Amino acid sequence: MNKKVVYALLGLLGVAALTQIPRLLDLAPRPAPIGGPFTLSDQQGRTVSDGDFRGKLMLVYFGYSFCPDVCPTTLNEMMKVYAGLNPEQQSQIAPIFITVDPARDNVDQMNQYVSSFSPALIGLTGDPAQIAAAERGYHVYARKSGSEPNYTMDHTSIIYLMDRDGKFLRHFNGDAPAQEIADGLKEALGH
Repeated sequence: MNKKVVYALLGLLGVAALTQIPRLLDLAPRPAPIGGPFTLSDQQGRTVSDGDFRGKLMLVYFGYSFCPDVCPTTLNEMMKVYAGLNPEQQSQIAPIFITVDPARDNVDQMNQYVSSFSPALIGLTGDPAQIAAAERGYHVYARKSGSEPNYTMDHTSIIYLMDRDGKFLRHFNGDAPAQEIADGLKEALGH
């Protein structure tokens, strides 16, 4: 085949591909968004929803109060970062802890647990269906491990940073250094 014909065919294929790529991208599956609506009870027993936090950045961590190591360490770092912000910055952030163990983490247990970290930390619980819905929305893995009554919970250890409209901005691994979290928060706050 003649080189000119080959180049002409390649050119036509290139044009066809360029015109079809946007259409193909529209057909490609989109990843499910992180976050979404929830209705749970806070550590005072009040019903709250994700909408109650609109206008603030949400710093969300899923865990459980009987966790022997990961959850308290992560929450301690998260609240250390929060405490290092100035009051105006703090007023723009809702630090939230959502249980993955609703069987043990009732309102009273959550109140006792979150108050040990900071009066600003919001502890959320609910019935198993409510917790499962929140876990699905945030793509959190959680599963009971071991036997009653001293079981543990295997679970995702991620801090989610959500924007003022409840949309996902970024995440921090549960073992992220405080400085990484602080830098991410300050960037989201625009400071």
